[in-house]
Amino acid sequence: MKARGARIELAQVRKEYADSVAVDDVSLVIEPGEFMTLLGPSGSGKTTTLNIVAGFTAATSGTLTIGGVQMQDLPPHRRDIGMVFQHYALFPHMTVAENVAFPLKQRKVPRARRKEMVDAALETVRLTGYGHRRPRELSGGQQQRVALARAVVYEPSVLLMDEPLGALDKKLRESLQMEIKRVHREVGSTFVFVTHDQEEALVLSDRIAVFNDGGIQQVGTASELYERPGSLFVAEFLGESSTVRGTVQADGGDSLVTVGGRTVRATGRPPGGGPSAAVVVRPEHLRVQPAAAPVAPGVNALPARVVEEIYLGSGRKLELALPDGTVLLAREQADRLSAVRHGDEVTVVWDVERGVLLDDAPATAAAPTTPGDRVPVALAAESGR
Repeated sequence: MKARGARIELAQVRKEYADSVAVDDVSLVIEPGEFMTLLGPSGSGKTTTLNIVAGFTAATSGTLTIGGVQMQDLPPHRRDIGMVFQHYALFPHMTVAENVAFPLKQRKVPRARRKEMVDAALETVRLTGYGHRRPRELSGGQQQRVALARAVVYEPSVLLMDEPLGALDKKLRESLQMEIKRVHREVGSTFVFVTHDQEEALVLSDRIAVFNDGGIQQVGTASELYERPGSLFVAEFLGESSTVRGTVQADGGDSLVTVGGRTVRATGRPPGGGPSAAVVVRPEHLRVQPAAAPVAPGVNALPARVVEEIYLGSGRKLELALPDGTVLLAREQADRLSAVRHGDEVTVVWDVERGVLLDDAPATAAAPTTPGDRVPVALAAESGR
């Protein structure tokens, strides 16, 4: 299968309902063949944005182009997109082959050619030989592969996926993540994937757009968002983090943040330039040592107490309480465990460059789900009607 991905561009897209704004001034460019994930909590606007791209929801304002073509007046079946839903949306009375062939039949592809394309799609998702079965005879993971085969069989330039792995258990979900990555490489379509699962986004994506309150907080690669988050919301939503807050003052090109009477150093200045700031450090960048041990020069150090040890197999996670009650998380690898134990008085240490200095703004989640975040059950994107 040799599909070619299309460029998607959303410019100042807004979706209003009578009593709420589901999408607020979203601008995003997705390059041809890119795997872009829209990540955020329920009600953040990610699914509404996906539905606008699909044509299931009309934007109140703004523009959308796919492959350089304006989409505002085009129905879903004329947008050259495939769609994969969370709950498969397979026809129970049809065989696997008939389900996969459905969009080809709607497009009046000749019977002989349909069979070739169905066989190729089933081979792509590693379900060769399953064409005669009914959906009820398949596992959840196999049904999702059928849904993926049906979405890619007509070689669309864009494939949209709305929480496609949300109903599966962890082990199966991880296995299908690898399958989706492989299919993306093979078919070459532009993939737009919606999820609220941070780990899933990190594993799958070329880039991630983090949504909250109807807008995009930050767009970047997984490593950019994880290592250099642009806001407290991004830092605390994407993976675990340890955050200390305090008053800030400039010290040359750096900032000094006073935390509970002690000072820590961070590079740069907080984006908003206000009098208070937060320093975010990822758990694997924190080091824990006994309180009596000497602290190396040039690092940040705060006193704490170990309040919890959590065994992880590959290591352990420590919960550390600062004197003001702030709880930090430190992650240690199995071959580099410190000697500290539950209840010990310790010193938490990190290198200055490992801390990210941000405005001390609350990292609140989005509002409850709006009507626009409800998933349509129709197969309009796959139908020629």
